[in-house]
Amino acid sequence: MPPPLYAPWRIDYIRTLEKPDSGECFLCAAAKAQSTAEKRDRLVLWTTPHTVVLINRFPYTNGHLLVAPVAHVAELWDVADDVATDLHRQTIRAMNVLRRAISPQGFNLGTNLGRCAGAGLPGHVHQHIVPRWNGDTNFMSVVGEVRIVPQAMTQLYDELVRVVPQVS
Repeated sequence: MPPPLYAPWRIDYIRTLEKPDSGECFLCAAAKAQSTAEKRDRLVLWTTPHTVVLINRFPYTNGHLLVAPVAHVAELWDVADDVATDLHRQTIRAMNVLRRAISPQGFNLGTNLGRCAGAGLPGHVHQHIVPRWNGDTNFMSVVGEVRIVPQAMTQLYDELVRVVPQVS
């Protein structure tokens, strides 16, 4: 029998799934982060008056980012036009930061609307940016239902924060 693989960060996510109200929304808390230490702790790369961009704490792959409105809005059709425009602009900027910092060969972009569609946080609409590389899907995901993330989030955070000022 092969040895087990451990993903200890996963338990935090699993424990949040059954809680009807686990306090403040993590995206709202991220948008409010002010100090450098608090932003780092919440993995916030940057904010604008309308949008927050952060590293996904439960990634599909290295560099998986989230882009969300600062305002707690549950439905995509309720996002104001100026916020939707900024959400789109910050998604493009985030992709450019990722391109410069970790050189992905492609991206998956997506918005999960509703728990049945995969939304881990159905109350606050957000965009996923998932960097991809040729050959990044292997037997681990297909057979083992396990994802291998090759870089610590703190290391990724440091790389992306270094590049953010260079990308407008």
